[in-house]
Amino acid sequence: MSSRRGQAGEACLPRQEKWENGVMTTTTTFTRMDESTAEEWAVIGKETMDHQGRVAEGVLAMLRSLADITDGFAVDQLTHSLQTATLAERAGADDEMVVASLCHDIGKAVSVPNHPKIAAEILKSYVRDDVYQVIRAHQDFQGRHYYHHFGGDPNAREQYQEEFWFDLAAQFADEWDQIAFDPDYDTLPLEHFEGRVREIFGSPKSL
Repeated sequence: MSSRRGQAGEACLPRQEKWENGVMTTTTTFTRMDESTAEEWAVIGKETMDHQGRVAEGVLAMLRSLADITDGFAVDQLTHSLQTATLAERAGADDEMVVASLCHDIGKAVSVPNHPKIAAEILKSYVRDDVYQVIRAHQDFQGRHYYHHFGGDPNAREQYQEEFWFDLAAQFADEWDQIAFDPDYDTLPLEHFEGRVREIFGSPKSL
């Protein structure tokens, strides 16, 4: 039996309080989830939302790290991401699609082969479903322009033909993503997008 419980029916230990940067915060006392209480989860939920700002800052840090990844392309992956977002904005895309365009290759900070799924899952709770699906499948759509060089199927996008987000994914791949490797393009800086990144990642649409 866990040390946090006494005799049967004894109340759980009270939550602990501490001060951080002049602000009192609370911590729960359970050491295993099957002994947690609704009150403790309320504390966790509040603390999570109070610190939601760290999500955007983490995303921005991951984006900045892409400046160190080139892997043979004409521009580094941060520049490519910024250029994709710039093209999306100039084409009239809404804020969610612009931020998703900025973040579409953010998974490369972790792993190149499965980077679309990593990026899509980072975005999933913060954007509408069609935007999420576009990022999740974007490599197969962009594959029209290069899969044949690796013996792959350049028509891989056709498996999504009946999806409601197909046209948006095709626009993303053909008009923004696949042409965003131009070192001479007038690419907007990360600072231009930071406000929207903080707004989009400031409040999840779903858990």
